[in-house]
Amino acid sequence: MSRAVNGILLHASAVALDGGAVLLLGPSGSGKSDLVLRLLHEGWRLVADDQVAVTVVAGAALAAPPPALSGWLEVRGLGILRDLPVTAPVPLRLAVELAARENITRLPVPARIAVAGIDLPALRLDPFGAAATAKLTTAYRVVRGEAALVAGAFA
Repeated sequence: MSRAVNGILLHASAVALDGGAVLLLGPSGSGKSDLVLRLLHEGWRLVADDQVAVTVVAGAALAAPPPALSGWLEVRGLGILRDLPVTAPVPLRLAVELAARENITRLPVPARIAVAGIDLPALRLDPFGAAATAKLTTAYRVVRGEAALVAGAFA
């Protein structure tokens, strides 16, 4: 983790929908950019790819791209796209740790992660699963109070 001006710089990606953002965490090659590309095709907006600058303002962790990478998205096997529309800064609402399917609990217990000192609900997700974008969108709707769980990650 590096320091950004008045915040931190994370090796992560972030996407936004309806005024909030999801932080995608995982090592290189874990599927962050691949998942971002699929989410963009489902109506999400790019915040940042590969590096996310997080600052805290009025008790909220705000995500934005570092200026040098704003609007860029790496598409493995194709290249680096540039000049994509960016939504930023935007408050983080959910942190998603990308993991292989075998490392994901079928019925997870609630988890949280601190990002720049702000506690966020957290979830593990297989980014390459066929339903990955639907699961992420549903999780986001749950943390926003637009859907409810009776058991699981946010119950």
